[in-house]
Amino acid sequence: MLNIGDKAPDFNLNNQAEKPVKLSDFKGRKLVIYFYPKDQTPGCIKEACSFRDNIELFREHNIDVIGVSIDSEKSHQNFIAKQNLNFPLLADVDKVMVNDYEVWGEKLLYGRKYMGTFRKTFLINEDGLIHKIYEKVRVASHAEDVLNDWGIN
Repeated sequence: MLNIGDKAPDFNLNNQAEKPVKLSDFKGRKLVIYFYPKDQTPGCIKEACSFRDNIELFREHNIDVIGVSIDSEKSHQNFIAKQNLNFPLLADVDKVMVNDYEVWGEKLLYGRKYMGTFRKTFLINEDGLIHKIYEKVRVASHAEDVLNDWGIN
């Protein structure tokens, strides 16, 4: 089980442009890693747009934002274009990162059980340690909640 203060699990995934991104790319910077279930679904659109609309505040404070789902690079390209997103999305098609960050598991929808990605966010500090874990996310205001937790209002 991942906890606050633990070293963030390393990763090496392609972004929407099929360029590899790894945890060490963010060394010395704060990082928001948010996991979401699926591109172009209502809750995921709201959450992504919350980060999009606040990205300048994150950047002003040297905080990077990345979204992660099991969707493909092509799906991410379409999502970014359609929603005008201004931060990278990582494609975890082999479900490595979602397993390492413990966000993959059994879900329940309308009485039906299935495997999927939990909506969960990790704040990683400059030393690569987990600063905060959001187990429950309010999609429409998630970026503002994260900014508040970094002490930015």
